[in-house]
Amino acid sequence: MNRFYFLLLIFLIVIGGCKTGGRDEKEISQSINSLNMNIYSNKGKKMLSINSPYSIYDKDKNTFNLKETTIKLFKNNESEYIITSEKSKLSNNNKLIELDGNVLIKTLIKQEDKLYSNSFIWNIENSQFLLVGNVKFENNTITLSSNKAILNKKNNIIEFFNPVKYKVNDSNNNKRYEVKSENAYYNIDTKSVSFRSKEERVRSKIYF
Repeated sequence: MNRFYFLLLIFLIVIGGCKTGGRDEKEISQSINSLNMNIYSNKGKKMLSINSPYSIYDKDKNTFNLKETTIKLFKNNESEYIITSEKSKLSNNNKLIELDGNVLIKTLIKQEDKLYSNSFIWNIENSQFLLVGNVKFENNTITLSSNKAILNKKNNIIEFFNPVKYKVNDSNNNKRYEVKSENAYYNIDTKSVSFRSKEERVRSKIYF
C-alpha cells in the first residue's frame, strides 16, 4: 500500500510540473492581421502611421514584430516621408522603430529622391534616422552611396560617412563622372551636395 501511495505522489508531482513548467506561447504573443497604427506627439499632433498586413505582438516585451511595413511620417498633418521595408520592430513603448530588408525612404518634398539601405533605426523622440548597409541615395541627377548615413528630418540633410562614392548623370541618365570622397552632405531642399575631409581646409560644394 505504501508503494501505491508513493507512486501516486510521484505521478501527481510530474503532472503538476508539466502544467506549471511554462506559459502558453499564445498568452505571450498575439498575431494581428492588417495592423493600422497612428502615433501622436504629446501635443496631439500626428507623427506617423504604421501599416502591416501581418504582425505579432509580444506582451512580455511590449514589442510589435511586423512584416511588409509601410510607415508614413507627417509634418503639420501632411505626409512628408514614406518608408517601406520587408520587416520591422516597434519597441520601447512605441518609441523605437527598427526596419530591415530593402528599406526604401521616399520624400514627398522632392518626389524623385529615393534613399535605400539594408537597415534603419529611429527613436521618434529625436529627428535623426540611422541607415546602415548598402546605403544609396539617388534622383535624376546624382547617386551617393556609402555604408552608413544619417538623415536629419529637421533640416532635410543626409550625412554620408566615409568612404562615400558619388556619380553625376546627364539628361539621358548616362554617367558623366564618378568620384570617391570622405564625408558628404546632401541637402534635399537646395539639391546641393558638399564634401568634407578630416582636414578642415578641404571642402567643396556642388549644386544641381
